[in-house]
Amino acid sequence: MSHNLLKGKKGIIFGALNEQSLAWQTALKCHEEGAEIVLTNAPIALRMGEINKLAETINAPIIGADVTKMEDLEALIDQSMAHFGGKIDFILHSVGMSMNIRKGNPYTHLNHEWELKTLDISAVSFHRVLQVAYEKDALNEWASVVALTYIAAQRVFPDYNEMADAKSLLESIARSFGYHYGIKNKVRVNTISQSPTRTTAGSGVKGFDGFINFSEAMSPLGNASAEAFAGYCVTLFSDLTRYVTMQNLYHDGGYSSTGVTQPVVDKMASE
Repeated sequence: MSHNLLKGKKGIIFGALNEQSLAWQTALKCHEEGAEIVLTNAPIALRMGEINKLAETINAPIIGADVTKMEDLEALIDQSMAHFGGKIDFILHSVGMSMNIRKGNPYTHLNHEWELKTLDISAVSFHRVLQVAYEKDALNEWASVVALTYIAAQRVFPDYNEMADAKSLLESIARSFGYHYGIKNKVRVNTISQSPTRTTAGSGVKGFDGFINFSEAMSPLGNASAEAFAGYCVTLFSDLTRYVTMQNLYHDGGYSSTGVTQPVVDKMASE
């Protein structure tokens, strides 16, 4: 059911790869709530073709952009403003990639050139997006920018590997840029720390099935779904959360505040 929370708002969504992705579900929900959207992804992801289905569903243009290239992001912002006929109200950064994880390298034996690429794509790209928008004065007053993170930025999850470092940097960028953008134009910048979710990216983490089952057992409300994440994003893009900024917001069914749950205790006691 729509509440028209984003009626009249215009936003850019990075990273909608397929129906399982958090960005895809967020695009659908934002459209349902009245927003106009521009979809963007890396050229290689666009060639996979699935995003075209989403674009048709929500009547959104697709503008390809390599997040490691400032000129691509500058063109994305310029073309988006031209499409909208004005400034932008929200951005979702749902971007991440780890070559070391893909190649099976443990954290104690990283290829550091690949690690720099991971940090560049998964975290520094967020700074680029914000910097381009800042320098072009592309965001409306009280606009909202959200990036996707994970609790491995604060706690050790061995197989999350170098992505934990990337998420730590991402969260720091949100705080630092959130300060400057808040002063400049009252723009809000936050990160959402989501439950493990069965996405293409999440499923690439070693031992993901055990990982997601443990999280479910450790969360009083259970793991938050991609659809629930989308709804939470809508609230952060709306005018109802104007004074929420520079925060890392946990959307994880209570996992982040739970030491242990009775089901986990009972399972350990029975073994």
